[in-house]
Amino acid sequence: MKRKEFIHELEQSGCVLHRHGGRHDIYLNPATGQKSPVPRHTEVKDSLCRLIRKQLGLL
Repeated sequence: MKRKEFIHELEQSGCVLHRHGGRHDIYLNPATGQKSPVPRHTEVKDSLCRLIRKQLGLL
């Protein structure tokens, strides 16, 4: 999945950018208080997208 599409999906679900890291951006789900790193690759594997959604409490 393209990173831009994944970020758009996260933001539509209510997640916000918490901070920039060295090689990752940290996203926060304000509803649950959970955070998860999102890599800055142009392509993010579907399995990793699923893991990030789970860590943010979106599944």
